[in-house]
This record gives sequence, C-alpha cells and structure tokens, in this order.
Amino acid sequence: MSEPHVTLDPRGLSPALESLREPLEQQLSSALRAATDRVRAGYAGEPVEEVCRRLLDETRSGLHPDIAEGFTPDMDEFCRVAIAIVRHEVHH
Repeated sequence: MSEPHVTLDPRGLSPALESLREPLEQQLSSALRAATDRVRAGYAGEPVEEVCRRLLDETRSGLHPDIAEGFTPDMDEFCRVAIAIVRHEVHH
C-alpha cells in the first residue's frame, strides 16, 4: 500500500478554503501518516473496526483542535488503511 493521503473534495469547499486546500491536504495527510505509524506500531490483533476508530482518533489528535473538529474523512478510506494495517501491508 502506498502512503496514506488525504484529498479534499473541492466541490464542498468555500472559496476561502479552496485557496487553502493544498496546505490543508498536506497537514491532514501528515497527521494521517503519523497516526498510521503509531497505530501500526501498537497493533496487537484488534479487529479492523477498532483499528479504524484508533486511526481516526490518532489523526485528529495530531491536528489543531479547530481543524480536527471540522475534519470529516471518508471513513471507507480510513477503513482501507486500517485493513492494510491489520494485514501488515503498511510499511514505513
């Protein structure tokens, strides 16, 4: 699996947020990669659902509180990353 990355849907962004889309995607992706590393390092056989929840919690904890509060990721994508962690397909 390639490194996890967050892509924002430009259709749902205001003009002000659209101008910040690239740096925001970089920040969200960085938080997701760091969360993926932490969750993978601490993985001890938990079910995918729990890994997915931990991944979201860890990602949000790595963000500014205002950004974390507004971050509503595609949970299907987060669960794909969680499945890759469970299957040991995410490498550093």
